[in-house]
Amino acid sequence: MNPNLQEILGRNSINMLLSMFWGAVFFLSIMAVSNYPGQGYVYIVFTIISNLLLYFGFRKNAIFFDTFLGIFLWLGFWLKFSVRIVFADGVFREAVGSFDGSSMAFDNALLVASVGLSGFLLASILREKFQFNYSSNIEGVAQQGLFNFYQDYRKFIWTGFAILFLVVAVTNIYLGIYQRGSITRTILPFGLNGIYKWLLLFGLASISALILRFEFALKKHTFLPAMTLVFLESFISNISMLSRGMILNGGALIYGVLAALKPHSIKASFRILLAAGIIFSVLFIGSVLAVNYLRSESFNLLRSESQELRSDGYPVDTKHSHVAKRIELTQKMTSPLFIDRWVGIEGVMAVSSYPHLGWDLWKNALNESYNETETSFYDNNLIESPYINTDKSAHHFISLPGIVAFFFYPGSFLFLFISTLMLGAVAASIEAFVFRFGGRNFILCSLIAQVVAFRYASFGYVPKQSYLLFGAILLNIIIIYLADKFLSRFVR
Repeated sequence: MNPNLQEILGRNSINMLLSMFWGAVFFLSIMAVSNYPGQGYVYIVFTIISNLLLYFGFRKNAIFFDTFLGIFLWLGFWLKFSVRIVFADGVFREAVGSFDGSSMAFDNALLVASVGLSGFLLASILREKFQFNYSSNIEGVAQQGLFNFYQDYRKFIWTGFAILFLVVAVTNIYLGIYQRGSITRTILPFGLNGIYKWLLLFGLASISALILRFEFALKKHTFLPAMTLVFLESFISNISMLSRGMILNGGALIYGVLAALKPHSIKASFRILLAAGIIFSVLFIGSVLAVNYLRSESFNLLRSESQELRSDGYPVDTKHSHVAKRIELTQKMTSPLFIDRWVGIEGVMAVSSYPHLGWDLWKNALNESYNETETSFYDNNLIESPYINTDKSAHHFISLPGIVAFFFYPGSFLFLFISTLMLGAVAASIEAFVFRFGGRNFILCSLIAQVVAFRYASFGYVPKQSYLLFGAILLNIIIIYLADKFLSRFVR
């Protein structure tokens, strides 16, 4: 558990919350194993490995990647599976392909999941012993060039940052450069579409991480205004993308702040953190509702009401009916987000039951090319996709198998285990690189680790283009590093 939370909330409060959480996990596990149609020991092994991965993400020597990957995979695998087994008779909202619901199929799916998660678990253990750990005390600011520039021009930087994310968001909405589920409406010259995508995904959030780090160095007790500014960036950027993922970057920044308090000798009152939490929660809920409302209109999810009549023969008040239906649809789109939209177990169920696993399947999936007018290889070959008959000239919807399912395409448990083990080591190396060349900034490390962990959890579509994301991360850190070196020459 994060030691800063223990200091702020008190050890007794933290222990009580942990007892409540693990108690709930235990009782849900008991109910799930009693309803599980396969061999009980298979579910127990799956439960132990899944919850160990989550627990290890919050141990003393955890890195940020451990934390976020543990959360994403725990939500997408153990929690979703257990809730569906207990409360929905093993019926899943997402497509599961050839999975027939037999006890053997359930056992096979959980064994695949357990092996894949075990690779990440071992990678975390080996990383702690041999590769990379954070220091418990970090004195001073590593990026003196950037820090001095920020200190001299703080108000202008805040204003410029606000103008930048507002301009990016407004032009993105107007031009349709990068919006989730939509075809790109405008192709800008000089590769500017890629710059927009980078800024919206984590470029602007990286600036937020720098601002928060420098605020700690300048005003160690009053960082609430800065938190509000970065929350607004996340709120506005996600709405412009029609994305309900404000919790990702925003949550990573918050966790990075909490992790940075003790190493940077920063005191934060419970009142300030509570206020920041309330502001974030309000904006996050608002972003989810706003995006669902906008998506219901943008994706034409409402049918026309122009010819509808009331039971007494008079025309329906179409304006009122349209608004009421949009509100109802917004509610229906919001409720599944808490559990069902996390990628994980359904992909493993579909792939583990697919009758034609092998290296040819994996190679074909690996060579998938990006095409906005087509759905994914996974949708077309392994499941009965709900997106096959969508209007692909306007929308781009895909299903994702997840990283564990993808690396089981060959049907080899050994290949799956080695793959997740190596991918865990790669992620730790990326985080070490960000820490070293990103100015020893815990908040920036938390942000980038979340980006990598989410990419892993949502893996499976156009996998060979992952170099674009990791290349953007590399370029992101190099820009910060070179900017600091440049400014250190010219700013006192």
